[in-house]
Amino acid sequence: MSDDGGTTARVVALGRELRRLHERIRECLDDVLAGADPTVALLDVTADPIGRCRTFCTVLDAHHRQEDATLFPWLLARRPDLAAVVVRLEEDHRLVGALLGELATDVTRHAPPEVLARHLEGLDAVLENHFRFEERQLVPVLDALSGDGPGPALGDAFWEP
Repeated sequence: MSDDGGTTARVVALGRELRRLHERIRECLDDVLAGADPTVALLDVTADPIGRCRTFCTVLDAHHRQEDATLFPWLLARRPDLAAVVVRLEEDHRLVGALLGELATDVTRHAPPEVLARHLEGLDAVLENHFRFEERQLVPVLDALSGDGPGPALGDAFWEP
């Protein structure tokens, strides 16, 4: 472990790790979508699509809050020229947060699976656009910066959705 709460391997390839994390979040969303789709029969009778949905929303919100509070300030201290990119990413985070709030409201109201599926499909589209932009703009920069001293103090929980 390094002093900043991240492993040495993560410090070496921060951008690549971010891309892997996004892939795991995509997989989690696919799982939640499958659970909310009324046309998909769940094989596991103990599966809880509402619980999965709530868990996914909590994890995604925490991921974005950590990026806003820790990753982006660390990045801007090293690359102030990326301010416009960070502003767009933070705007995306607010949009995703609003979508998560609407989804949470419908989950609490026990909306039908079709309604939850529509929320999740919209969220999927927004997230895919967000992740692609973030990866195009930040992965090469993060990988280049990763060898220049300690990385941001994100901690291990950031990397495990």
